[in-house]
Amino acid sequence: MHKKWWKEVVVYQIYPRSFYDSNGDGIGDLPGIIQKLDYLKELGVNVIWLNPIYKSPNADNGYDISSYYDIMDEFGTMEDFDKLLQEAHKRGIKIVMDLVVNHTSDEHKWFLESRKSKDNPYRDFYFWRPGKNGGPPNNWTSFFSGPAWEYDELTGEYYLHLFAVKQPDLNWDNPKVRQEIYKMMKWWLDKGIDGFRMDVINLISKVEGLPDDKEGEKQGGLIGFRYYANGPRVHEYLQEMNREVLSKYDIMTVGETPFVTPEIAKLYVEYDRNELNMLFHFEHMDMDCSGSKWNIKPWKLTDLKKIMYKWYLALKDKGWNSLYLNNHDQPRMVSRFGNDKEYRVESAKLLATLLHTWQGTPYIYQGEEIGMTNCKFESIDEFRDIETLNWYKEMKKLGKSDEELLEILNKRSRDHARTPMQWDDSENAGFTKGTPWIKVNPNYKEINVKKALEDKNSVFYYYKKLIEFRKRHPVIVYGDIQMLYENDEKIFAYTRNYEDERLLVVMNFSEEESEFLAPKEIFTQKPELLISNYEIDDNIQEKIVLKPYEARVYKI
Repeated sequence: MHKKWWKEVVVYQIYPRSFYDSNGDGIGDLPGIIQKLDYLKELGVNVIWLNPIYKSPNADNGYDISSYYDIMDEFGTMEDFDKLLQEAHKRGIKIVMDLVVNHTSDEHKWFLESRKSKDNPYRDFYFWRPGKNGGPPNNWTSFFSGPAWEYDELTGEYYLHLFAVKQPDLNWDNPKVRQEIYKMMKWWLDKGIDGFRMDVINLISKVEGLPDDKEGEKQGGLIGFRYYANGPRVHEYLQEMNREVLSKYDIMTVGETPFVTPEIAKLYVEYDRNELNMLFHFEHMDMDCSGSKWNIKPWKLTDLKKIMYKWYLALKDKGWNSLYLNNHDQPRMVSRFGNDKEYRVESAKLLATLLHTWQGTPYIYQGEEIGMTNCKFESIDEFRDIETLNWYKEMKKLGKSDEELLEILNKRSRDHARTPMQWDDSENAGFTKGTPWIKVNPNYKEINVKKALEDKNSVFYYYKKLIEFRKRHPVIVYGDIQMLYENDEKIFAYTRNYEDERLLVVMNFSEEESEFLAPKEIFTQKPELLISNYEIDDNIQEKIVLKPYEARVYKI
């Protein structure tokens, strides 16, 4: 079965800036995470993935790194990190770091050197090019709006930045760049960390010559992605990284990979290719928009089922899936895929049931386990995210109204995931004694950890139970999936089979009651109810009438 510890864990993602502030400066920090480790142990998670904590000017909240060997001032010191690692390990919790090596900050010493002159030894660490016809070297656009090139007067050339202007892309074709990165990775692994989540790792290899995108086809509003997404040498570089670094440690690796299909994904995660353990794809994150994330359209349950089943089948016995419905770059899942008003608790539990009973490693994003929702932002001044603010400026130039833009941003901005963790009903949700760096969601008096821990029927305890089941039932980790009701727009149902264990999972993704007819061979075996998000009599009938957003898991 190719059993591995990283298949059996549940990962908890921490966005340090918004998790818990220990010193009252309004920004979460490492000592704050240490103070909350017992809470995570109580939940039952085995791994923490930390968003970037390296030194950074914070143009993109830490994804613009100015030193890979130092801790961001606001987050604390290296001593704080060492203590966090020690305290987490003491509680049986592993730590996975964010690895951001497609780009650095423009304040990184490599970039500062590369800027100085055309013959500087660091010049080739980045993509510097002369302009063309009085404009940038090519027509590529940035993920964060505008061109992907910035002119620098010092040497009269442009540098490439697929993301913010302050995030110049590293040139992986230069072996010195790769060796510097591997050296840094070993340094952290020797410290005792347990793996890496690799930021946009499939963008590191650009097509030679950086040609214009003649077709100009946009995906997500992007021009040029076909020349760097899953580029020509990406697998060569990842296999080299695996040979030189990853294979020497017992760790977990997950790559963030936009623009992948299941077929492309296999090249990254198939066991015999020696690249990564698993990856994050975006197919299910794109099913409720067309072209760009800002063009919102209704999503269909059949689409979600098709996507999840297709990915399961493609990687079955060959590689491994990671499971998530929200993270630091996505809106809150209960607001997006559930009902965050009258069925908030039920639909939060329903979505958790799906994530924790499907095959793959589940990732919980902080606050998801108490059913945190999107925040209502009243004006553009309340947003902090660079992607949001850049897009807003671009749309204002096109004459769009604030009202129109706020409506979209209140569904889609990355800031929904970044509002402070809601610990209790005291001021600022107990996140800080100071002024929070970003608005606290006004619903914190109703939705908070303290309240969740006092209520045995809370979303928190439901998550805790699902995580315990995963540890006790190998079928949840390793079992095959058989789909039922494949074309139904309300019911998501399947069985899991492994050795002598079998489960039936039934979920109603709608606000109306829905009927589920149990297949005869299941019904006659008198299944035993393991968990449900409503109080019910656990005797299964052949016909089950599911309440709105009801989820049930039976042992057959």
